[in-house]
Amino acid sequence: MRSDRLFSVAPDVGTESLLANASEDLASVKVMAADLAFEIEGSRRHVALAICRLVDGVQLLVDRALDDFDVPEPAEYQVK
Repeated sequence: MRSDRLFSVAPDVGTESLLANASEDLASVKVMAADLAFEIEGSRRHVALAICRLVDGVQLLVDRALDDFDVPEPAEYQVK
């Protein structure tokens, strides 16, 4: 089956793994952003573009993890 999406997350990856990957990617973004804080010229522009791509991937992981959460209903809303 072909998809129009450029990126996707494998449907059999568990929430824990998704969150672990998101956490690692966010740590990488933090390091790159800190590196760029004081200089962004020439080839550094490519690094900034890489940050944008990483953020897109992390957003996919986080969205997928949120979709998998089964948030329990508060007691007053539960059917008895």
